[in-house]
Amino acid sequence: MKPLVYRKNKRVRHAPPVRQKLHITRGDTVQVISGDDKGKRGKVIEVFPKSGRVRIDGVNIITKHTRPNQKAEGGIIKREGAIHHSKVMLIDPKSGEPTRIRRRRDADGTTERVAVKSGQPIVRSR
Repeated sequence: MKPLVYRKNKRVRHAPPVRQKLHITRGDTVQVISGDDKGKRGKVIEVFPKSGRVRIDGVNIITKHTRPNQKAEGGIIKREGAIHHSKVMLIDPKSGEPTRIRRRRDADGTTERVAVKSGQPIVRSR
């Protein structure tokens, strides 16, 4: 008679992360609407579409402890941390206030972002 063999369950593999459609891009000026840095304004440095987060200049400052190696010396570095894109609003180019955006198609077929408050198109600074 064969002995009973208990087999390990197979590991459940998760689906790859879904890229989120973000309303802001690198170079936009935004204002933080919630959290510790509420009210702060800054320029978007980096966008992470897979996690839906953005890094903004001067917002969510974290301290990073680095170890010395051959290339750089160690120490405590202050840098910007990433925050979720839903916590920031784009600045209206006409009034300078935070606004929501809409997407509109031009006659030539390109999509442009439009500020809801003023109706002004928001240019992409790349």
